[in-house]
Amino acid sequence: MPRFALKIEYDGGPFAGWQAQADQPSVQQAVETALARLDAGFAAGARIAAAGRTDAGVHASGQVAHADLQRDWDPFRLAEALNFHLKPAPVAILTTARVPDDFHARFSATERRYLFRLVARRAPVTHLKGQVWQVLNPLDTAAMRTAAGHLVGCHDFTTFRSSICQAQSPVKTLDEIQIDEVEIPHGREYRFSLRARSFLHNQVRSIVGTLERVGARFWPPERVVEALAARNRAACGPVCPPHGLYLMGVGYREDPFATSASAETSGL
Repeated sequence: MPRFALKIEYDGGPFAGWQAQADQPSVQQAVETALARLDAGFAAGARIAAAGRTDAGVHASGQVAHADLQRDWDPFRLAEALNFHLKPAPVAILTTARVPDDFHARFSATERRYLFRLVARRAPVTHLKGQVWQVLNPLDTAAMRTAAGHLVGCHDFTTFRSSICQAQSPVKTLDEIQIDEVEIPHGREYRFSLRARSFLHNQVRSIVGTLERVGARFWPPERVVEALAARNRAACGPVCPPHGLYLMGVGYREDPFATSASAETSGL
């Protein structure tokens, strides 16, 4: 059975998360329902596997999943057919690619990249409603960058780990945290970009919520060091809401979509 990788974009607002659930809408179920219109295996209950199981309300611009199909589709036509059957769900297949049988969207991944968007302004957001976390007052970007620097590297992230996290170990290597400040009409947007091979459940939202406390000057940057060393969930700052979080991309030793990208650029 030919295996295909799918690069997926979605608005997480209407969904109870990526993972299929019996009584609630999920992104996985939306994609599998579209696949069932095209493939007998999925009509009979076959499943797809994703690089990351995003929570309810979390968005994605570069989720990756793989599917084993009974037909060897042209990748471009597969993406077009899936997007037709996904309507009107806020889910899009950006591209697809034929991949080796040993490719696994989750276990072959070498990194995940997340973005968290935080807007500071007095007036409510309109166009970005459901897409960003809003606070009222500007944040101290320099202080947040100082605090974030203490979290980069290999650490025991128990403090920043959900109590229901199923990972075997709280030890993770956080490769990068970048904080960019952008001027928007009558306010500021703060973009937190985090990169690691893998993350614990709620790790990104816990880190950003803690850094916001630093930026709001309720915490000095050094308190983040103490929170990390405590290895205690009670030492964490507030967990920020899911609707500001985006899975931006997944890295692999070889880009599975490189050939598809070249074909799209050349108009094939």
